[in-house]
This record gives sequence, structure tokens and C-alpha cells, in this order.
Amino acid sequence: MSTTITRTRALGALAIGAVAVGVLAGCSGGGSGGSGDSGGSYTFWDPYPQYDATSDWAKVIDKCAADAGVTVERTGFDTSDLTSKALLAGQQGDSPDILLIDNPAVSTLVEAGIVTATDENGLQVGDVAENILGASVIDGKTYGVPIGANTLALYYNPTVLSAAGVDPSSIKDWSSLNSAIEKVVASGKKGITFSGIGTEEGSFQFLPWFWGAGADLTQLDSSQAVSAVQLWTDWVKKGWAPNSVINNTQTTSWQEFETGDFGFAENGTWQKAGAAKAGYQVIPIPSAKGGAAPAPTGGEFLTLPVQKDSARYATSAKIVECLTSTANVVGTDNTLNYIAATPEAQKEQLAKDPSLEPWVEAVGAAKARTGDNLGVKYPIISEQLWTAVQNSLTGAQSPQDALKAAQQAASSK
Repeated sequence: MSTTITRTRALGALAIGAVAVGVLAGCSGGGSGGSGDSGGSYTFWDPYPQYDATSDWAKVIDKCAADAGVTVERTGFDTSDLTSKALLAGQQGDSPDILLIDNPAVSTLVEAGIVTATDENGLQVGDVAENILGASVIDGKTYGVPIGANTLALYYNPTVLSAAGVDPSSIKDWSSLNSAIEKVVASGKKGITFSGIGTEEGSFQFLPWFWGAGADLTQLDSSQAVSAVQLWTDWVKKGWAPNSVINNTQTTSWQEFETGDFGFAENGTWQKAGAAKAGYQVIPIPSAKGGAAPAPTGGEFLTLPVQKDSARYATSAKIVECLTSTANVVGTDNTLNYIAATPEAQKEQLAKDPSLEPWVEAVGAAKARTGDNLGVKYPIISEQLWTAVQNSLTGAQSPQDALKAAQQAASSK
């Protein structure tokens, strides 16, 4: 799994209110073949164009389809293209039978009336962790099943921390993290790097600090929110974080960390393979007062779009149930650098790779960006949040003034 592809899926195409306009048609629809269990062909769209028909992912889909007595015509699209094409196909009544979609886009498709709820289509959420499932819960109804989740944590360089006299196990809250960063800088190294760019990527990286302060996305100018923006701003002002964080993507901030000059870097599960080779370690992002901060969840949901022949849902649900079974999903999640969405599958992952424990903890504390029934309101709020962070990091406004303006703008839209 390439870092770029995984990162893009984790962030998603969030500001997509009118993305279907101007998109070309020509996608294969879900109406082919028979209905119910009578065989035939079913269509499946996913955001994994890098996996061809010979890949393990394609093979497990074929196996699950065969177990259900049908065949599957699978098409992989880039994430942003997939959302657009799904909206257009839904408008034209030509949706695929199964759609694997980036989790922030689920609420957009629900609002557009394109995907069906689990109480209608027969999908089983089983013992999926509630915080991971949250991205597909709108107005009390559930609309999909997660394939797994990725999230953010703090990577650290053991060599740098050791030379600075920092014990990573001592980092439990913001105060102890600040002490650790200060020691790293005093030792002649650089403190921490992250992505503060003025895009959804910046909001994605800021949310653990925002939520870890106890702030809520419905009130951007709370005192808790101000403390989170102040934390990042102070790091830049003190030189503990480089000015480059203002324009850093998650890729460029990781490249900074790979120089070996930094003590800490905020980044995601998609970097863990490279981090292991370099000898880097990871801890959950701490909350202000202690414990793991809620970081945003990335990852995709299996959904069943609306079909003219509702009898097709039963077979589609069987395929999804097969794909998300522990026997199949663990291999998929390991390939995608995801943490599984159920305790049973997580246990199996940990049995094979105990180093995943910090990531299981981080995912356990994570939250859906569109959760708390925010749905399609989230992109509006997020844009104002990243704008406020940018204005504070650059010195254009104080954290208080930046967030006050953000709340006013979000409330007016």
C-alpha cells in the first residue's frame, strides 16, 4: 500500500456538495445479472485502483462472491473520483451493488439518498467498535460496515530521546510532552513536526489536540479549543516545531522526521512499516490532562447503494459479511495498514504482531470526523478550523480571535 494512496483515503474528499456536476458517465452499473440468490453478476466499486485482478484483495472478493453463488465485476477508482462517480451513478439509477467508500463521504451519499440503511439491506454490524462505526450512523440509522480503520499517533526517534534523557513512557499528557520536547531541543535536536497545512489534512492532524483538550466541533471558540491552538502556536513560536509545519503535508512532515533530527512526529498507521525499518517507535497522542487523545478515524465503509431490484441486497450482504469476517478481514487490514474494526479481529492482529498495541489503543480512543451526527456539516466546520489554525500559526491572529472568527463563519453557513 503506497503512503500517498492510504493517506488520501484517510482524509477523503470532504467538500463534495456538488462534486457530481460535470463528471463523465460511462461507469458500469449494478443492474446486471439475476436477483437474490439466483446467480448472475454483481458490481463492486472500491478506492483501490492499485490492486489488479491478481491481487489478494481481488481474489478474496472473487472467493466471497463464489461462496454467495455469483460473480463480481470489480472496478477500482481513485478516492476523489469514486465519490463523484457514486453520486452521478446514484442520480442515474445505475449504482454498483456494493460500494466501498471513504468514511467521511458516507454522510454525503446518505443525504443524496444513494445508499441504503442496514435495517433495510441486511448488513450486519456485529461487534464493530462503536467509535469506528460512528462515521456511518446518521440520525440513528447505520449505513455501512467498516473494512478497518487507520488513525494518528506520535512517532518518536529512540536515539534522539535517549540522548536527551527522555523516557517516552513518561509522556502521559501535554505537560509531560512539552517537557520532553523541551529536553530534545535543549540537546541540540529538533522537537516535533506535524502537518498544519490549510487543507483537510491540517484539520485531520489538529483534531487529536482539539478533541484531546475537550473541545467540541460545534463550538470552535471554546476555551478548550483555544488551548489546543495555543499549544501548536507556542511550539512554533518557541522553535520547538519548524515554521515549515504551516505548509507541511503529512508526507513532507514525515520526510522531515526521516532526517533523524526530530524527537517526535505526528503521523498515521500508513507510516508504520517504514518507521519499523528505521527503528522509530510510537505512542498514542496524549490528551491535555492524560490518557490517549481521540484521533480521527480514516478508512472505508462497505455500503449497499439503492437498487431497483431490492432482492439483490441479500446476496450483496452475504459478500460483505464474507469480506468482513475475521478470517478474511485481518489479512486485508494488515495489507492496508489498518486496525481491524472488531475486538476479535484486533486480537488476531495483535497475536501476530504485538507491536500494533499502541495503534489498537489509538484506534480505540479515536472518533469519526462526521460523528456526533455532524454529517455533511463537517466539511464546513473543518474548513473554518484549519483556517483558524493557519491564522494563529502565521501570527495573523491570536488563537482566541482566529477561533472566534471561525465559529462565526461556521455558524453562518
